[in-house]
Amino acid sequence: MNCIIKEDIENILSENISWEKLKNSTVLVTGFKGMIGSYITKTCLYLNDTQDYHIHVIGLERDDRNVDPYILNHPAMEFVYQDVSQPLNVQKKVDWIVHAASPASPLIMKNDPVGTVAANALGTWNALQVAHQSQAQGFIFISSREIYGQPYDNQEQFYENTYGLVDPLEARSCYPEGKKCAETMCVCYKEQYGLNTKIARLAHTYGPGMSIYDGRVQADFLKNALNKEDIIMKSTGAAIRTYTYIADAVSALFRILLDSDDIVYNIGDSNNQVSIRELAETITQINPEDHLKVIMDIPSDALKGVSPYTLGILNNDKLCSIGWKPRYSVLDGFSRTLKYLEIEEGKK
Repeated sequence: MNCIIKEDIENILSENISWEKLKNSTVLVTGFKGMIGSYITKTCLYLNDTQDYHIHVIGLERDDRNVDPYILNHPAMEFVYQDVSQPLNVQKKVDWIVHAASPASPLIMKNDPVGTVAANALGTWNALQVAHQSQAQGFIFISSREIYGQPYDNQEQFYENTYGLVDPLEARSCYPEGKKCAETMCVCYKEQYGLNTKIARLAHTYGPGMSIYDGRVQADFLKNALNKEDIIMKSTGAAIRTYTYIADAVSALFRILLDSDDIVYNIGDSNNQVSIRELAETITQINPEDHLKVIMDIPSDALKGVSPYTLGILNNDKLCSIGWKPRYSVLDGFSRTLKYLEIEEGKK
């Protein structure tokens, strides 16, 4: 296991969370190869390795390509390879479900809006069916800041009960509208069947395991830094975002799943608010010896296929009230991510 990820998981497990609830349980992780799903899976497996928790993990993905060796070769793993938008071929009773299967790349949302909305809406329906049939102890759906949409005038923060505008007649809304539909399903299963469903709305999450080819600005910037290239800005960089490092996000997910009473929580580090331009500048400073610069080069179709939202920071007061506290600044988190990428590049 990459040393950066190993250290992250050890820090996650040092949090005061009711880990003992996972002992001798079966955990289904959909989208286990993705950044979030991979960290969830590795955390469970590491509990087995270090504390003898006897967790059986079922990892569900579309295909068997590029599975992390630590996961692939672990004796506690079972694999199901299928499209999540089809009824899930899970034969065992499961105790906990982390539903993380969803396209996250703007390129996929642009080129396959039908697949994007299906993975979120139909995929969540299928995962909830497994939870209901198993009478699972808990189910958490990985939702998104995008369900809030574009904030109205003077709407600086989004609380869990405040919303902006999403245009359902825009194809790009395949992602937020699919997530919104999935959230409503979680509420319905809780209301009708008493299922212990949780919803986690993540802001921009990054870290080891993210693709640097998925078209998001943070991915493009990291790819430039890894290749020792100047960072090319494709927008003015004025949009304000909150960036949450993956280890902080995953510790929040486990805290919500295992130790929360309410159904929905924002996950976002409000202390790490930066503009896209400021993020680019920060990444150029990680390895100052490379002398990287930020260059503005804005094409005429810069907004096509990307999130249109420019404001609306996730308020994390509710999450902090149950004991969550982020560890990593933007500089720390992106430094760790770049170090991880450099280590992986060195293995090739």
